[in-house]
Amino acid sequence: MKSEELAKSCKDEGNDFFKEKNYKKAIEAYTEGIKKNCKDQELNAVLYTNRAAAQFHLGNYRSSLNDAVAARKQKPEHLKAIIRGVLCYMEIKNYLEALKWCDEGLRINPTEKKLLETRTKADKLQRTVDRDARKMKQTEKKKQTEKNTLLSAIKSRGIRLQEQRSDDDDETSSDSITSSENTTGAQVFMNESGRLSWPVLFLYPEHCQTDFISAFHEDSRFRDHLTAMFSEDLPQWDTERKYLAPNLEVYFEDEDSECFYQVDPDSTLLETMQHSRFRVKAGTPSFLIFVKQSHFCRKYFSDKKLQRIC
Repeated sequence: MKSEELAKSCKDEGNDFFKEKNYKKAIEAYTEGIKKNCKDQELNAVLYTNRAAAQFHLGNYRSSLNDAVAARKQKPEHLKAIIRGVLCYMEIKNYLEALKWCDEGLRINPTEKKLLETRTKADKLQRTVDRDARKMKQTEKKKQTEKNTLLSAIKSRGIRLQEQRSDDDDETSSDSITSSENTTGAQVFMNESGRLSWPVLFLYPEHCQTDFISAFHEDSRFRDHLTAMFSEDLPQWDTERKYLAPNLEVYFEDEDSECFYQVDPDSTLLETMQHSRFRVKAGTPSFLIFVKQSHFCRKYFSDKKLQRIC
């Protein structure tokens, strides 16, 4: 039996399976026909196109598209292959290629209803994609402008950002200013008056506890926050009732020099952050809170370098 006859027999078998919606068996039959390597390009184009249809029904859109492309290599103007390719491009959301194939098919048959309908749909969807891309670009541009303004404001205040190493290269933590790593997602922001508010972390080493202040205004004093936090409702972990605002001391750590600096509670956040040894890490200034003259405080700093800036 000639290869053409064998290929045609496989095609007919595949068509029977296709009608029964047994698409896997249909694919196997069409594949056998393609393997016959017959010289009839028209028949080969049909085999590839039919296999593309079976693949499409199984949701294998990439494989279906590959078969549509292969069919057009056999017969570039095979309209069914073009329509199948268009439908595949629509499924994988490549609307530009769908439009291109629609136009190629409509040059062959300007009244092909499926191509006309799909072209209208693809054009509408591509316009939506283009519009969304423009909006996203404008949003990113706005975010970058806001970030640059924020970083400029931070730099003009003499506030230093701690350098961090990424997996790929060195980069400063300026990125973390606008994509805070704290669990709440709070970030430094600028109000209408051009003043900054920072997310601030208070650490209580004696009890392994923390407090997070989502918006600490740069002109606010530490004493004001401590008074508000430790007034009537003392934390449950403060069983000895020692954490009262007048009893508390504030420190920050300079990791480079391994030195701790005591902060004047009457100083503002900005004044403290402007200290030459202060660094903002991961977009969140952090401070340690101790009970003054407590046994834990004395023991904690007994083997550490300590300076007072108050």
